[in-house]
Amino acid sequence: MPTKKVQQPQLIFDKSSPGRIGCNLPVADTPEVDLSAALGDLRRELQLPELGELDVVRHFTNLSHLNYGIDTGFYPLGSCSMKYNPRINERTAGIPGFTHIHPMQPPATVPGALEVLAQTQEILCQVTGFDEITLQPLAGAHGELTCLMLIKAFHAENGEGDQRTVVLVPDSAHGTNPASAAICGYSVKTVPTDTDGGCDLNALRAALGPDVAAFMVTNPSTLGLFETNIREICDMVHAVGGQVFCDGANMNAMVGTTRPGDHGFDCMHLNLHKTFSTPHGGGGPGCGAIGLKSHLEPYLPVPVVRRSRASGSVELDYTRPHSIGRVSAYFGQFLMEVRALTYLLAFGREHMADISRHAVLNANYIKARLKDVLPAAHDRPCMHECVLTAEKYKREYGVRALDISKRLIDYGFHPPTNYFPLIVPEALMIEPTETECKETLDQFCDAVIAICEEARTNPQLLHDAPTTQIVGRLDEAAAVKNLDVRFRSAEPSKLNV
Repeated sequence: MPTKKVQQPQLIFDKSSPGRIGCNLPVADTPEVDLSAALGDLRRELQLPELGELDVVRHFTNLSHLNYGIDTGFYPLGSCSMKYNPRINERTAGIPGFTHIHPMQPPATVPGALEVLAQTQEILCQVTGFDEITLQPLAGAHGELTCLMLIKAFHAENGEGDQRTVVLVPDSAHGTNPASAAICGYSVKTVPTDTDGGCDLNALRAALGPDVAAFMVTNPSTLGLFETNIREICDMVHAVGGQVFCDGANMNAMVGTTRPGDHGFDCMHLNLHKTFSTPHGGGGPGCGAIGLKSHLEPYLPVPVVRRSRASGSVELDYTRPHSIGRVSAYFGQFLMEVRALTYLLAFGREHMADISRHAVLNANYIKARLKDVLPAAHDRPCMHECVLTAEKYKREYGVRALDISKRLIDYGFHPPTNYFPLIVPEALMIEPTETECKETLDQFCDAVIAICEEARTNPQLLHDAPTTQIVGRLDEAAAVKNLDVRFRSAEPSKLNV
């Protein structure tokens, strides 16, 4: 049982000692200047702390140890694929030939960068089964929106732009799906999930009509389940003239094993920053990409990066009369694309399937180990993540999924996703990814089992969690809405002012 509490660190301002310095400047070979006369009372206004070099190094090193990240511990956040980011990715992304180029340089001066874009697109076409890939979208939701813009342009070209005004989304969809549809000018209708966790085909059939522009499907779904009727679903939507978009947030379960382009989808987005490494914790940068079938190709955003069949060189094509235009300023998140290409090449065609196989194996291992304490929302083999329910703990002991997650912090683990998808009561969504070893998964499962026992015997312990951190249970909504990270000196006299 965890008992050690992390000590409250001092602010660097609290450690300040008047007159203490961290470096010695060389003797100036220029005339001395009275800084007070030149800059006024700037030093007093800034209230800068005064410390020795070692004090500063220790302060920030100790602060860095308080951070929790993929480099320090297991990160089972569901639907986010916070996988390990191989260090070689950083080496390649840091090559001066990539970092020193400017997006306004003439294309002829950056053939290597264009080759990166082209190779990434070509490999992703093979991985997804789509005819075209563009790397321009800057994040996943941006990719969703771009796909819907292509679909809208397609319907307009066919003279049905005014007729097709509805986008269908499952009730288990990511929240970005209806948001993207609404931003694109569509109204949204929800399709329910059936008792097995799949799309309710009867409800879908009833919702389909000549006003439907598209159906947005996440596969595998946010329930962690593969949509086994996906071919029938695509056929049903196509039969009424609609398009089918694949939310590719869960591509981690399909890489190298099956291709969405073969399932009947017309387009999809990819999160390069998730599926192909480069975790984006902390808010970014994301890196989207979209794949599409050839009938949507005329509407691709410009510039289109393509390889010349004659010369093999890579060119930028701006002559696109039906293009939806630009969706980003330059060519996407270029250095993220370098990382994604490094990841793809490191695995290669021979080992690509290992990604999804191990991700699915790890998720099913956790599901099996925890089945007696936290049952799955749907008792089917899961894909890369499992969705469990803590409903009985809420009903019998007043312990919610959030309480279990907060207690996991005391055991040294990052919490999983809570309360998503919304259709599962007291949901805990766990995604271990392919890169975690069995020992780590066992340690995590042992902690969850111990916490569930605590929920039965001492539920208050979970209500109070976390109890070993610098701060206890936060009002998370208030923390987000009333963010205050600015230092205000409580004892200005302690500083040299």
